[in-house]
Amino acid sequence: MQEYTYVTLRQTPELKEEAAAWFHDKWGVPQEAYLECMESYLNHETEYGWYLCLDGRRIVSGLGVIENDFHDKKDLAPNVCAVYTDKEYRCQGIAGN
Repeated sequence: MQEYTYVTLRQTPELKEEAAAWFHDKWGVPQEAYLECMESYLNHETEYGWYLCLDGRRIVSGLGVIENDFHDKKDLAPNVCAVYTDKEYRCQGIAGN
């Protein structure tokens, strides 16, 4: 079974630009929006974060935990967002980890 590394963006801040580009590529949300949210997390303005799964140095899966900013049920916070696993890495338990 393949070994993967699971990290937070705070553990690997050098991946910020790459992570923002990776999420943008998957979801089409402007890269700047991801960068702004990631900067808030890295600057400890929020404790909600960004989580990545790496195969070596390659990002193969990730997700964000963000403030509730996209629906009316404001009591439901934080929200998991942008969950994605590259197709060739699916069905290996990555998202569950």
